Amino acid sequence: MPHILIVEDESSIAETITYALKTELFKTTHVTTGAEATSLIEKNNYYALVVLDIGLPDTTGLDVCQQIRKKSTVPILFLTARDSEIDRILGLEFGADDYVTKPFSPRELVARIKAVLRRTSSNSPQKINTHSNQGISIDPEAMTILCFGEPVDLTAHEYKLLATFISQPGRTFTREQLLDHAWEDPGSAMDRTVDAHIKTLRAKLTSASEKCSSVIQTRRGLGYCYHPPQS
Repeated sequence: MPHILIVEDESSIAETITYALKTELFKTTHVTTGAEATSLIEKNNYYALVVLDIGLPDTTGLDVCQQIRKKSTVPILFLTARDSEIDRILGLEFGADDYVTKPFSPRELVARIKAVLRRTSSNSPQKINTHSNQGISIDPEAMTILCFGEPVDLTAHEYKLLATFISQPGRTFTREQLLDHAWEDPGSAMDRTVDAHIKTLRAKLTSASEKCSSVIQTRRGLGYCYHPPQS
């Protein structure tokens, strides 16, 4: 699961970005200052990308970008209210990989993040998250899942459901939680929708390998949980 660092001092914007990314199964960390961002980058190398606001309370995003580039090649996407050509050029010259201006569409922002990750996949520290010796592997950038080496042909909702389960083995998810993770508009679907998708997902996993037939288990009255298959 790619981990995105969000550097944004406006809470409403940060919440919008966080929700949009979590809907697409990204992990997020949010900070409000440049100092926090550079400190985290110095301590950790697991961020897949940084969403960086240019207008920060303690410094500018351009300065933060320069500081990060001294330590890391992590992809950086600038997010800013500035829309002039010179600002876009400066952002890219300072080492940014892309540039999105406010106001923005959350869907477009997520699409741009995915595009940057595809372009920089060779540098992505979390390109593939594989359960060692447990039969199921997931590539979140390509959005593909293998079951004992066999590709599983999944719809978007089935992929998001399975990726959600794989991210937290053993955890019981309620139907409402699964709707929040796998549907862009959870209010447009019902609990029965989750049940129907789980049924087809189980069938596809079983078709890929009998060993994957019981990885998604029903917790009666609670929801569903995932246990890795035994090889």
